[in-house]
Amino acid sequence: MATISIEAHVSTEQLLHAVEQLPPQEFAAFVARLLALRARRQEPHLSQSETALLLQINQRIDPSNEHRLHELVAKRQDETITENELHELIGLTDLIEQRDLKRLAALDALATLRRLSLADLMASLGIPPPSHA
Repeated sequence: MATISIEAHVSTEQLLHAVEQLPPQEFAAFVARLLALRARRQEPHLSQSETALLLQINQRIDPSNEHRLHELVAKRQDETITENELHELIGLTDLIEQRDLKRLAALDALATLRRLSLADLMASLGIPPPSHA
C-alpha cells in the first residue's frame, strides 16, 4: 500500500492531488472505500452486510485490464488480432464476466436484504438496466 504525505490541514484540492498519485489498483480500492463511506453517510444505518455488498457492487476491473480489453476489441474489429491476443481477449472477457456475475449476486443479495425487486434496487442506486442490443 502506497503512503502519501499530507499536511494536517488539507484542502479538497490538496487531497485530490494526493489521490491522483495513487497507482491504478490502489486508486480503484480507494474509490470503492470512498463510495462505501458516501453510502454510510447517506444511509446512516447500513449494516456491515449492506456495506460489504455495496463495496462488491461498486468494484471495477483494473484500469490497465480495461485499457487492454479495448485495445484487443479494436484489433478484433479491425481483423488484425493474433491468435495469442485472441486468447488474451477471451481471458479478459471471462474475468469481466466473473466480476459481473459476482456483482449481480451482490445486487440480488442487497435487494433481498432491503426487500426490493432487483429493478427497484438498481434504480435506487442509479444503476441503469443492462442493454440487450
